[in-house]
Amino acid sequence: MNQWQQDAWKFIEQKTYINNERIGAGFPHSVKNKHYVLESPQWWTAGFWPGILWRVYLKSKNESLRITAENCEEKMDYLLNDVELVDHDLGFMWTLTSVANYKITGNSKSRKRALLAANLLMARFNVKGNFIRAWNPWNKDDDNRGVVIMDSMMNLPILYWASEETGDPRFRNLAEEHAKTVLSNFVREDGSIYHTVIFDPETGEVVEKTGGQGFDVNSAWSRGCAWAIYGFTLSYKYTKNVEMLNAAKKVAHYFMANMQGKKYPLWDFRLPEDGSIKYRYPDSSAGAIAACGLLLLSKYVSEFEAELYADEGENMLKNLYLECATTGDLEEEGLLKHGTGHFMQQKNLDVPLIYGDYFFVEGISILNNEKMLFW
Repeated sequence: MNQWQQDAWKFIEQKTYINNERIGAGFPHSVKNKHYVLESPQWWTAGFWPGILWRVYLKSKNESLRITAENCEEKMDYLLNDVELVDHDLGFMWTLTSVANYKITGNSKSRKRALLAANLLMARFNVKGNFIRAWNPWNKDDDNRGVVIMDSMMNLPILYWASEETGDPRFRNLAEEHAKTVLSNFVREDGSIYHTVIFDPETGEVVEKTGGQGFDVNSAWSRGCAWAIYGFTLSYKYTKNVEMLNAAKKVAHYFMANMQGKKYPLWDFRLPEDGSIKYRYPDSSAGAIAACGLLLLSKYVSEFEAELYADEGENMLKNLYLECATTGDLEEEGLLKHGTGHFMQQKNLDVPLIYGDYFFVEGISILNNEKMLFW
């Protein structure tokens, strides 16, 4: 184990203990003036802070972290009683809270919550198009019935877990069908991805492919590529469908090729070539997510490939620690600087993001020999 990896973990522990006192059972999303702005438990990022607490608890066994994480989980309970308050991010939210709690402590209430979340996610499946619907209407006249986004691949592990936990193959089969649909419609020949695809909810046919959070329809949103690397690798882990493995490798090579000479990725790999600085924001969160995906991918490939992916994942995390970590600034609650939340809406630009922080913590914990994976 390298010294920088140990130092990075000590930094994570110290910052998490301080944040636990400051944030408590809240739901941070992005940083403003060095402090995390809290969202409601309904927001898609609700699971990442308790996920960090559980990650640090695994090594420290600090009971105050467990108590806060469980308080967050309890605050989310009301959402599971109203289908109009939850969407496809059930996976993000309850994998890092209830599944994590159950895996670590055996908490039976957490198991029930996670299984209920899995059932609610499964109920969003469109049988004509073989996809899980992303969102409910944001506004009265919105029609989101056929919307699917690349992020959805990271929501599937709660379904795979539910199949293993109950012995019921429906969860796994449905998740795999969704993954096949994403593979067929989102991954371009060069390994870049579309962020959003809109299907006809009645027929299942593709209506439109859009840029989503990318710069435009033909761009390559780096966080979307990172979700694809990790998401397809996780689907291979559970299904052993080699198409999923090949998809993860294809996107991984695109991501790595676009990282050459960079400490961390830009928010989109295919930006205008006019040299305009206003477009060129970094996104440390994309690097952290991709690094975790590469570390897992290295476990399922040949020895030669394994070294390539593992080294690249480790190098990404090292650069994030050396270039983006908020070491030496105890007032700053975020762990990683230089995240870009939503460039197209001009929201949360060049700031710490809770999901970037979570995946940084996960990646560093893996490099420090933690074997448990919540996904």
